[in-house]
Amino acid sequence: MTLTFRPDDPPPPERRKGSPHRGGATLRVERVRVTGADLDQRATLKKARGRLLITAAAFVVIYAVLIGRLTWATVIHPILPSSAQIAAMQPQLTVAPPTVGRADITDRNGTILAVSLPGAELYADPRQVPDPTEAATLLANALSGIDASDVALRLGAGIPAPKRKEFVYLDRRLTPAEEVAVNSLGIPGIYFEKKEERHYPDGDLAAHILGGVRIDGTGLAGVERYFNKQLTTSPQPLVLSIDAGIESIVHEELQSALTEFQSPGACAIVMNAHTGEVLAMVSLPDYDANDYATADRNAQFNRCVNGEYEPGSVFKLQTMSMALDSGMIHYWDYFDTTHPLKVGRFFITDFEPTTQWMAVPEILNVSSNIGASRIAAIMGPQAEQAWFKKQEFFKPLKIQLPGPPWPQYHPLNQWGLSGTLTVSFGAGIAISPLALVTSVLPVVNGGIRYEPTLLAVNPNGPPPQGVRIMKQSTSDIMRKMMTDVVLFGTGKNAAVPGYVVGGKTGTAQVVGPNGTYLQHTNNASFMAAFPMDDPQYVVYVLVLQPKPDKTTYGFTTGGFIAAPTVARIIGRIGPMLGIMPASGAQLAALDAQLTVPLNPTPPPGQRALGPGNPYPPGANDYAYELNGQTPPDAPPATPPGAKPAKKLNRQAEAARPAGFTPKVHHAAA
Repeated sequence: MTLTFRPDDPPPPERRKGSPHRGGATLRVERVRVTGADLDQRATLKKARGRLLITAAAFVVIYAVLIGRLTWATVIHPILPSSAQIAAMQPQLTVAPPTVGRADITDRNGTILAVSLPGAELYADPRQVPDPTEAATLLANALSGIDASDVALRLGAGIPAPKRKEFVYLDRRLTPAEEVAVNSLGIPGIYFEKKEERHYPDGDLAAHILGGVRIDGTGLAGVERYFNKQLTTSPQPLVLSIDAGIESIVHEELQSALTEFQSPGACAIVMNAHTGEVLAMVSLPDYDANDYATADRNAQFNRCVNGEYEPGSVFKLQTMSMALDSGMIHYWDYFDTTHPLKVGRFFITDFEPTTQWMAVPEILNVSSNIGASRIAAIMGPQAEQAWFKKQEFFKPLKIQLPGPPWPQYHPLNQWGLSGTLTVSFGAGIAISPLALVTSVLPVVNGGIRYEPTLLAVNPNGPPPQGVRIMKQSTSDIMRKMMTDVVLFGTGKNAAVPGYVVGGKTGTAQVVGPNGTYLQHTNNASFMAAFPMDDPQYVVYVLVLQPKPDKTTYGFTTGGFIAAPTVARIIGRIGPMLGIMPASGAQLAALDAQLTVPLNPTPPPGQRALGPGNPYPPGANDYAYELNGQTPPDAPPATPPGAKPAKKLNRQAEAARPAGFTPKVHHAAA
């Protein structure tokens, strides 16, 4: 290569070694040597560049396709998801079923007796409370009935926060006002927990029936406990047989008797004679059902159901019904009541001795222990036991309340002479007042026994099914003799103007701690039914260990203590139950129609028991033994030198239940 320079060109740069001299016209040519390795490297690079171009072009094509597809699917022609796809993509929310609160309890007319209302509990996380002592002081000022020092300890005063408890209750029964007051304090670590609070609007009304609940709302006593599962699983109110108005009247009258006669306890029951429904049941002393947990055990004790007492002469209704229903005894029969009965070392006497033989109506009218014992001796222990089994006196009462106890009675295989006689007038056996009232239903309603119930019977449903335990004719004559008792006998103080009332007095000696009867200490009772032309209701009052006053003339018998209370109850509840008083003429006609002569004569062709004819066919051996006579079926005398024959069970004394030691028994007036 030849380079030519013009004269006006700038001088060329210093030439390199081997280059033409500056200003010269000729350049030297350099030879560059290229090897095979260089050529291979150049070929490889060229191939790589080609592949990169192809790959880049592929990616451009792919992205172009994707962009086009997305543009088509989302802009030009979007594809919307189906309803099923949308539903599948939604979050699944599980909604818990609404919590069933504790159901209300009402009386038969819908009056609310128990209801659950919203409430709150106060609790704390002590680890989050900055100053336990200060917090406790603030809470004590806002809440009544809490102690600041106790709360401070529970909040962990003096303990480092990390070592304190995680959870403590401070107050489990906050009122709405207290909740607002605590909330306004703004104490860190103090919280509220929502709950239901059980309330009993009438306080002590029907307290022993309702019972009470624990702090967590679980049934603790009464129907709250018996029906706990139903009350917590069904929203339907529990409808009781109780009538709140009648319950209130009975409570008021019984409390008046308790106060007047300085009694340590009493009970009263009103029951429907044709259904077994309990319209009122009061046990005193009682308690506020809102504060069951703080009530003392004496107040919590239900004397109507869990109490067991010797019934006294009220039990003669059972003896007479048993005898008349058997057909061995008739109401026109007479019995020797002229002298006390000697049984071993003891005597059975009457409150008012007589010199005459008495017929059955007069025995019930004056409440003769001797007469009842004579009748029981004729019937014998087997007949008594069979009757008591029908009346279910030998097992716990069936009622919708927890824990009715077993009755107390003679061992059935040792029911001897003394047991047969004393049980006939209500001594030597102890049953609950509710069981006693239940046993009187068939006596007055035509002979049908119904189980007692605390649940209202549906008036539009099938009637309760009872069990016939006596004949209609037996009930008819028993009603008339009970009317005699109120009109002419020991129950005169139970008479109510405008009403035909029948009844029976009861006075039972009280068993002391050592198992013997206390002197001059009685339980006084009265059993009544009304109206006696068609008895609808049975009313019973029992006053425990009353003290006499001027109104009782120094007596503590059922006729003076309990009968007036029954009269006041009937007079007040009669109109409420739709039973209106009768007029004077109508009442006189009913009285004549519903009584029997106290000294009846036998019907034509019948021979009454009496002097010269004291024993009916089939009389038990005890009847003869009471008169010191040998029974017709007694074994022959033992020949000299022979082994004596086994004595009959009639000679054995009954093993007595706890607290039974018969001494001298007087009739209840």
